[in-house]
Formats: sequence, structure tokens, C-alpha cells
Amino acid sequence: MTPTQISLIRDSFAHVAPVADDLAARFYAGLFARTPRFRLMFPADLAPQRAKLVAALALVVRSLDAPEALKADLRALGARHAGYGVRSADYALVGQALVDALAQVLGARFDSDTADAWAAAYDAVSAAMLDGAAGLGTAA
Repeated sequence: MTPTQISLIRDSFAHVAPVADDLAARFYAGLFARTPRFRLMFPADLAPQRAKLVAALALVVRSLDAPEALKADLRALGARHAGYGVRSADYALVGQALVDALAQVLGARFDSDTADAWAAAYDAVSAAMLDGAAGLGTAA
């Protein structure tokens, strides 16, 4: 990621942080609307899951300068997700739901450069997770 992309992500996340639960709620609503089978992978009460998503996003944002530091954790997360039944093709659906939620929450602040920066960050995160899923032989 470029320094400009990192700056765009951090600036936009600073605007999201005060309404992070709203972002997470929009993310899950969009994800489940787009792919209803995902709803079955989660408990009825999504509040803890929303908090986990926000914490994970914050960790990624803080680690943008040192992405290697997260690779092992992301691989382990990918392996766990494979165990839940997440397939490699699902990652694009999740990424789109995240971008859509960010666009909704940020409004005009979510310009094309910011969207591209978030997409690049998500691609890096999902690549590491897919590596972990492939280690289980269930990424297909």
C-alpha cells in the first residue's frame, strides 16, 4: 500500500470510529441481504460480532505501516473461517459489503481514491486469510 492510500484509510476511519457500530450494522445488513446463507453462520445477537469487526478493522488500520505483523493472525483467522464454511469466492462478497457500508457511512468523504485504498487493504487482508484457509485445504 502506498503512503497516500494509508493516509486515506486512516483519515476515513477516523470519521467512521465515532459511528463504528453503525458501520458494522450496515455491513452485516448488506452482507446478509446480498448472501442470505451467511446469516446462518452467525448467532442471533450480532452485537458481539459487530464489536469484533470494528476491533479487527481498527487493528488493520493501525497496522497498515507494518502489514507483515498481522500475517500470521490473518492466516489463522482464514483457517478458522474455512472451518465455518467460508469459501474463497465468499471473500469478494464480504469485501463488497464492507465497501458499501463504508460508502453509506462516509457519504461524500468516500471518493474513488478512498474506495480504491480500502479495496487494496481488503485485498491484502483477504489474501492472507485465503492463504490460511488453503492450509486447511478448504479454500475452494
